[in-house]
Amino acid sequence: MRFGVRELVLLVVLMALPLSSWWLVFRPNNEKIEQAELEIEHKREMLEKLQTVTSRSDSLEAATQEIEAGINAIEARLPNDREIDSVVRQVSALAVESGLNQPGMVSQPPVRGTLYMEQPIEMTLSGDFKGFYEFLLALEQMPRITRMPGMQIERSKDVDGHLQAEFILNIYFESEDDQS
Repeated sequence: MRFGVRELVLLVVLMALPLSSWWLVFRPNNEKIEQAELEIEHKREMLEKLQTVTSRSDSLEAATQEIEAGINAIEARLPNDREIDSVVRQVSALAVESGLNQPGMVSQPPVRGTLYMEQPIEMTLSGDFKGFYEFLLALEQMPRITRMPGMQIERSKDVDGHLQAEFILNIYFESEDDQS
């Protein structure tokens, strides 16, 4: 068998046909398929992130509600400025109930905090140590928020087991001006 020009041209055309179809058809389609697969993978990653954030938002909403409940509970423990007198009377009654002498109290000007007011009251107490301890425990159990930043205690020279204490009791409250 002899190969002539006609056969050679036919062989070249037969070889060029699959090469040209790969170059002109399959190669661009493969690039489009790869691009589509990359987009699908990117969208899957974004969907997973969105699902993670969505699941976290439910827990964040629950945490927010829990924090709001805590803030409301603390604010309920803050009297307004009209109730300060009753809190002072309660503290005085606690001292007397604990077996201490009637406390001496001197009110200082209120101090403004960021979200609250603070009413410092200088107090002097005298009496039995056990009564003073009971007073501190009762003061700690009060529903109102109070703080005792410092205290000076002196032992009584006259009676064994008695003391005299001087301290500043800070009572936290909401100002009527802030509530409007």
